[in-house]
Amino acid sequence: MAGRSAYGAADSVVLSGQLAEIMRPELESVADEIVTEIRAVIPEYRRPLDGPYGKSIRAGVQHAVSLFLAQIADPSASKQHAHEVHRRLGQYEMREGRSLDTLQAAYRVGARVAWRRIMEVGRRSGFSSAVMSHLADAILGFMDELASVALDGFLEAKASSADALDTWRRRLLQLILERPAVAPEAIDELAQLVGWAMPKKATPVAVRPLHRLSPAHRLPLDADVLAELTGVEPRLLLPGPMTRERIASLEQALPRCRLAVGPCVPLDGVADSLRWARKALALVDEGVLPPRRVVWAQECLPVLLLHSDEALTTQLRRRLLAAFDGFTPRQRERMLETLRAWIDAQGNVVDMAERLEVHPQTVRYRMRQLESTFGDRLRDPDARFELELALRTMPMSTVSPALPRQRRP
Repeated sequence: MAGRSAYGAADSVVLSGQLAEIMRPELESVADEIVTEIRAVIPEYRRPLDGPYGKSIRAGVQHAVSLFLAQIADPSASKQHAHEVHRRLGQYEMREGRSLDTLQAAYRVGARVAWRRIMEVGRRSGFSSAVMSHLADAILGFMDELASVALDGFLEAKASSADALDTWRRRLLQLILERPAVAPEAIDELAQLVGWAMPKKATPVAVRPLHRLSPAHRLPLDADVLAELTGVEPRLLLPGPMTRERIASLEQALPRCRLAVGPCVPLDGVADSLRWARKALALVDEGVLPPRRVVWAQECLPVLLLHSDEALTTQLRRRLLAAFDGFTPRQRERMLETLRAWIDAQGNVVDMAERLEVHPQTVRYRMRQLESTFGDRLRDPDARFELELALRTMPMSTVSPALPRQRRP
């Protein structure tokens, strides 16, 4: 009995001294290994580690490893700070829309990786099987303790949030739009959690409030619509194609908003479709597209393409306008109108005269001016294409006959 007691005392010295000193230089690498393993094993954590998300994950792991070593060296070391970190981590995970099972799985992965490293260190250092058994109990008990603290934080956040389901639904929409793309398993898991049936295709809608939206107001949206309307760039996502009934419902639910409907695409293309819809809203603001209540990106794809690089289109317009240096502003406006009408009417003088609401002889006079200005470029297909691109990137107010007009009586 005395021998066993002495052996236990010796083991205690090892546990409280040698292991902590041996493991301390490995603290950073084991923390990195835990984070890497969590992200590899659990799809929900495969997002980029930039910003608050990455900081919270790394901070939680580093505090856990540091505290375990401190506890091994000194069992009386305070756990208060680490407990607070992991309670906040549990709250953060709930607000991010991740499930309780996912959080608990992360702690199990952390315990497994930490134990694997301790076994490697123990074998190199010649620790006895009794010491390794003590360490196994210690690491598992420690991780269970932190997981329990995080669970308390998770449940506290859930209890204090009456809109927990809305939070998860917003999180699901964010995951679908994430770039680089999130693992499909993570999206599917959260979709199941919130009861959203994963569609093969979906339609995003960019929303532009014309008046301030009240964050407290719950909008009468269909149950299968994912919505994020409180951020800088409000958006919706509807499963399947947009129907007349759907758009009428959205107009009723969002009476003081302009809507831009992106093309219906597979889920992995939703981010691009939403980007096109947002661009359509911006082009309405710039006067390039008419200020309709509902803008359909599918109907103006060429315009979106032409305006996809503003610096490049600006350079294209400058090249066109440089040809009119020396003209008065009014002369330049007439020449641009005439050039656009010439392109749209494919050179038909009578058609041009109707578009411009002038006499055909006036058209012929202006065409002589354009031919003097551009020379052979008007007969070169590539040059004509460039001129048309430049004209079509200008706001409609700049080039009047962008669309045929009603002839004055």
